[in-house]
Amino acid sequence: MIRFSIPPKSPCTNPGNKNQIYFPTVYYSIGPIADFIYVFQIWNLILKLDRCNSAAEMEPSNPHDILDQIRDLDLVDYLASCGISPQRIRGNDFWYLSPLRHETEASFKINRKLNRWYDYGIGKGGNLIDFAIIHQGTSIKELIKNISGSGNLRPHRIAFPETQHHADHKMEIIGNVSLRSDSLMRYIQERRVSISIADEYCREITFRVRDRSYLGIGFANDHGGFELRNPYFKGSSSPKDITSLLSGNKEVMVFEGFMDFLTFRTLNRGIGPDSVDFVVLNGISLFGRALPKFKAHEKVSLFLDNDPPGKNLTQYAVSLDPKFNDQSGLYDGHKDLNDWASKIGLKPYRTTRRLNHRQ
Repeated sequence: MIRFSIPPKSPCTNPGNKNQIYFPTVYYSIGPIADFIYVFQIWNLILKLDRCNSAAEMEPSNPHDILDQIRDLDLVDYLASCGISPQRIRGNDFWYLSPLRHETEASFKINRKLNRWYDYGIGKGGNLIDFAIIHQGTSIKELIKNISGSGNLRPHRIAFPETQHHADHKMEIIGNVSLRSDSLMRYIQERRVSISIADEYCREITFRVRDRSYLGIGFANDHGGFELRNPYFKGSSSPKDITSLLSGNKEVMVFEGFMDFLTFRTLNRGIGPDSVDFVVLNGISLFGRALPKFKAHEKVSLFLDNDPPGKNLTQYAVSLDPKFNDQSGLYDGHKDLNDWASKIGLKPYRTTRRLNHRQ
């Protein structure tokens, strides 16, 4: 049980019942993923007492103290209490299948040293409070009640500056050539993408993380960063951004990830940059950055994921303007366009391997 304490004569204590907390309206900024200030009221929060202690031994604290203590709880322990186990552990990094969306490759990471999480698929991260609000769809009041009654969670006792959290995700690009790796070629074909289409839009990237080098398919964004994929890794290099392929057409097609875009181009060879524009969000959190690109278009076709975040974003976009239209029905019953193509066994056009490589 988590214990809170404030001076006995605090005005926040309910004088009619010492086991209750009375909180006035509180204004509190919740972590790095919040772009606004949460305003909440917590009334008559019943604290559970240890059987070996009397009610007089527990005195409630102010809201900031409670949230600080919850924020410092160990994230790995918290996920374990939710029945969520890591797929692999490398040093301080615990990798999970994302609890926030469907995926088959672990791209949700907790750095236990920093006690911070980051979901590479949606480009969001933060502390325990940030995660719980998204994962449980809960209010601050319910979050405090639920965690206050948990006896198996322990505080994360080491605090680190936020700047260290950002530095932990940096990687160094040390190679950038045309696609040529046999393993990456096989991976592209397994994803039902034409090699010639992939070669048109992607690069073979060698990147270094913590003195180890890796090879991946790189899809460039508008600011020089890359979305990176291989059979065992899904991530991105800095800076994170959208990818705009604009030629001044009246229609623009919007994809959540670049594999969906490559799948579309593979299956629709006749629909290309001569007739439509393309924007790849590289994560739904970047939709706001893409919005100004759509002002000149008469039609915006959305090919977003069929998971709750994707559906919510689609509904939001459609509510903004009639020119936004939902195309996810084309792959109904599947997570996304690439998943649909892979599951039904569509085969891309087979191409011979290039003899002349672009550098």
